[in-house]
Amino acid sequence: MLGEIARKKTIVLGCGNPLFGDDGFGPAVIERLEIQGGVPETVALLDVGTGIKDFLLDLLLSPVKPERIFLIDTVYLPGYEPGEVFEVEVSSLKDGSSGGGVFHQFPSLRQLKEWGSLPGVALRLVAVQAGRIPEAVRPGLSPKVRKAVEKVCDWLMDEIGRT
Repeated sequence: MLGEIARKKTIVLGCGNPLFGDDGFGPAVIERLEIQGGVPETVALLDVGTGIKDFLLDLLLSPVKPERIFLIDTVYLPGYEPGEVFEVEVSSLKDGSSGGGVFHQFPSLRQLKEWGSLPGVALRLVAVQAGRIPEAVRPGLSPKVRKAVEKVCDWLMDEIGRT
């Protein structure tokens, strides 16, 4: 199955756990794109949940690589409002064990930078500022983050359409 996915021109990975509030943003984006349709055959949509580290490692070891990878996740950074969507440059991440402390379930910074430096593979980190990520199970996105799902889906469809 990984071979089929790796042969796609573009891979969109929704990261996070929908059982913990706004952490379910990435999977919600994937679900909406699947429901609305119109995604080209050259694009793979994957809800990787909390398994992003293993998936990217497997893909890194694959002899075939996609041209573009979009990683969609929730972050919590000072200076941003809940529901605000932005891209994070791999090169801007500080040293730390998981995405410089920005992406809580992302691969190590070393692995992200390795992906970011692969020739012919464009890695884009798309984030939404969390409103709430509860300590205990509490499914459902906050209203502002729920609204951001549509915005990111529209943006992704525009980006996917570009060659």
